[in-house]
Amino acid sequence: ILGGMSWESSAHLYALLNREVAARMGGLHSARLLMHSVDFAEVEAMQQRGDWAAAARLLGEAAAGLKAAGAQALLLATNTMHKVADEVQAQAGLPLLHIVDATAAALRAQGLRRVGLLATRYTMASDSFYQERMAGHSMELLTPPATAAEEVNRVIYEELCRGQLRPQSRAHYLACVEEMASRGAQGVILGCTEVGLLLDAEAQRLSPLPFFDSTVLQARAAVDWMLADADSAPLGGKSPGEAAAPGLGRPEVLN
Repeated sequence: ILGGMSWESSAHLYALLNREVAARMGGLHSARLLMHSVDFAEVEAMQQRGDWAAAARLLGEAAAGLKAAGAQALLLATNTMHKVADEVQAQAGLPLLHIVDATAAALRAQGLRRVGLLATRYTMASDSFYQERMAGHSMELLTPPATAAEEVNRVIYEELCRGQLRPQSRAHYLACVEEMASRGAQGVILGCTEVGLLLDAEAQRLSPLPFFDSTVLQARAAVDWMLADADSAPLGGKSPGEAAAPGLGRPEVLN
């Protein structure tokens, strides 16, 4: 796992992976994992400067270190930094389980084709890697209007990345969901790894649309791969792209 972007969401993903392994295997089983956690302040500064090449080098070096330590595949514990996923994968020499692909599989399983997206401004941009990769899965994405989208982004960086879950911010996100529903969205992707911490099960009950938490779906897809050949190899013998994915259509939060 390449984590720390932010550490709040990395801790969440770590818990999801271990809970899913325990649920499937029982007893005291947990996930066999390696993690490199970066200093998010450095990465965020690169984002602000638009220096994605530097960010790719930083994460690629960390990923290469994980390979040297025995990792067989990579997870990026962040949505936004999948912008440099191809570069990181190439530098590490390891397969990377892409969060967009895991999310798209869940949407397809539910028969959805037009969905809303709540994420950072880098991910929600009309020319972003996220939009492009989702289009490859025949998915149409809707995002909040510009002013509302900027507030979504502010909440992520100034609140959620610092562990702050505020009722007024939850209300704003739900208002964005309602607005996208009025334009024909069939569901909403929680496309930032921290958003699922704010839009929890209670928020889902108040929402007119189902949530698809990208972090939960990424965790399930990763465990599908890790346990694909559990009888013969603890970490599986298939690459992430070859693993079966039963249950990717379930958008509810693991508990």
